[in-house]
Amino acid sequence: MDYRDWVMLQVLNEYKNITKTAEKLFISQPALSNRLKQIEKEFGTKIVVRGRNGIQFTPEGEYLAKNADKVISLHKHIKENIMNMNQNVTGTLRIASSNVFTRYKLPAVLKRFQKIFPNIEFQITTGLSRDIFQLIYNHEVHIGFVRGDYNWSDEKDLLFQETLCVASKEAFTLKDLPVLPRVDYTTDILLKIAIDNWWRNTFHKPPLIKMEVDQVDIAKDMVISGLGYAVLPSMILNGIDNLHKANITDENGLPIIRETWMYYSAESLELNTVKAFVEFVREFDFEENNA
Repeated sequence: MDYRDWVMLQVLNEYKNITKTAEKLFISQPALSNRLKQIEKEFGTKIVVRGRNGIQFTPEGEYLAKNADKVISLHKHIKENIMNMNQNVTGTLRIASSNVFTRYKLPAVLKRFQKIFPNIEFQITTGLSRDIFQLIYNHEVHIGFVRGDYNWSDEKDLLFQETLCVASKEAFTLKDLPVLPRVDYTTDILLKIAIDNWWRNTFHKPPLIKMEVDQVDIAKDMVISGLGYAVLPSMILNGIDNLHKANITDENGLPIIRETWMYYSAESLELNTVKAFVEFVREFDFEENNA
C-alpha cells in the first residue's frame, strides 16, 4: 500500500460509497475498484462488500480504515519535519478558526502574512469555538482561533477583546427588553452562558424570543431588517451606523467582555511555519484592521 491507498480508505470510510469516493478523489470508479482489489490481494482478505446502500467494510477492512487516519497523520508529521530541516518558512499551515473570526479578521491576517511568506499554503477549518478547541486539543491543526477562553493548558495569546451589546433597529431601553421581540442564534457555549447569566441577573422573566437562527450573522441581518433585537458581539457591528446599541454589563456595572484567543502547542513552535505565523499574529494590529 502507498500513501494514496490510505487516503482512499479514509475517504471511503467517510462516504461508504464508491461513486462519491471516486468523485472526491478525482479518479474513475473502475480505477478505485481495481485499487481495492489490489489491496485485498496484498493482504489476502476481503476488505469491503457491496450492498444495495453502498459498501460495508469487513472486520479486516474496518481495521485498515481506522488506521488510515494514523498513517496519514504520521505522513504529515514526517513531511513537516523534513521540510523544517532546511530552515525555510515553507509548507502547509493547518488553521482552525471560529466562524466569526474567519469572516471578520482571518482574511486580512492571511493576506499580509502571505505577502511576507509566499511559499506557505493554508488548510483552513471553520466552526464553532468548541469544535475549534477540540481540533487543537487533538493536535489535528497547528493553530486554533477561538472565541472565549477554554481550558487550554498549552501556549495561547489573547488577541483582542470586545464588548457584548444589545442591538436593535428601533430605539429601546434595557428595562423594556423582556417585552420586545428577540432574535436568538446558535453560538458556542461560553457566549451563551455569558448572555444567559446576564439576563438572569438583570430580569425576572424570560426573553420574548420570536426568532431563532443558526448563525450570528443571520441574526445581525434580521436585526438590521427590524425583526427584533439581539445580543451581539460588538465586532460584527463595526461600520453599521443605523442601529441602536447598548453594552450589557455585569452586576458591578462593568461591560461584559468577549475575548478572542490564539491557541497552539509549544511543540508546534519547532516548525518554522508555525513559529513565523505565531510571531506575526502577535504583532498584528487587530484594532487597525477592524472589519
